[in-house]
Amino acid sequence: MAQNNYKAIIQYAGDEFFIGISPGGYAQTIDSKGDRKFAPTPMEMLLISVGACTAVDVVSILEKKRQDVIDYRVEVTGERREDHPRAFTKFHVHHIVYGRNVSEQSVTKAIELSDTKYCSVAATVRPTAEITTSFEIIEV
Repeated sequence: MAQNNYKAIIQYAGDEFFIGISPGGYAQTIDSKGDRKFAPTPMEMLLISVGACTAVDVVSILEKKRQDVIDYRVEVTGERREDHPRAFTKFHVHHIVYGRNVSEQSVTKAIELSDTKYCSVAATVRPTAEITTSFEIIEV
């Protein structure tokens, strides 16, 4: 099986502030100074990554299932260890689907496929953190 190699660059910008450059060349600010709140911390970015990965999958699957999704959002919460390293031990991913006559079965299947087959970020964190999911459908 072929390996895909990726390279990101993290450039220190001073005062606990960093610029991350993705393999695709996109810049992302990163702030590790807790009280400043200028940019996400690395752990906050991990929450976003878990949510974004599954969101991409779920929207794509629901579109393929011809569901009339008007809007969609994911809320991700995480629990971290008290002791260092303060790793995440649990993630909860809540999907909120706004649409017309959206099938509960389609949403359930889309989330399941993302969680078990397609979401690379979930697959990466799952060995050390529990991931639970829930959803709601809001008729518009």
